[in-house]
Amino acid sequence: MNRLKENYLTLVRPALVKRFAYKNPHQVPRMEKVIISMGVGAATQNKAMLDNSIKDMEQITGRKAVVTLARKSISNFKLRQGMPIGCKVTLRGEVMYEFFDRLISIVIPRIRDFKGLSATAFDGRGNYSMGLKEQTVFPEIEYDKIDAVRGMNITIVTSAHTDEECRELLKELGMPFHKNQ
Repeated sequence: MNRLKENYLTLVRPALVKRFAYKNPHQVPRMEKVIISMGVGAATQNKAMLDNSIKDMEQITGRKAVVTLARKSISNFKLRQGMPIGCKVTLRGEVMYEFFDRLISIVIPRIRDFKGLSATAFDGRGNYSMGLKEQTVFPEIEYDKIDAVRGMNITIVTSAHTDEECRELLKELGMPFHKNQ
């Protein structure tokens, strides 16, 4: 069993039950999935950029990336409906816990000038989203072999019903939130 999942079962769940006084064990919030997405707007002009971003995403997650397509045409961006413009990976189960453990223990400390994650980036339904400005903070990516620095969005979907429950869950799991928020 993953180190973080074992930590969740032994320490985090009892702490959340004590804090929120849950009556049923199924009420305790848990992580359901982690979605990592990367938009590559330049892929409309250069298909190789999309291929390289897919390769980077697969190196980071260890899973096959899915190409995302444009939903509607935008003439100012030379974008047509159905054109490939990004990629995403959805992680669940053991792989999700393993990625989240690497994210909070290895990747986030490598972010330059890091002062903490925003404690207000919740969506109102108990999910948290964060963005990374460059993929080079992941140790799997070799800086010499990338063609361009790309950012990515990471969304953590939980079973929590409120932002407060989700914030407490992520804080107990080790997410470093900004102190002043």
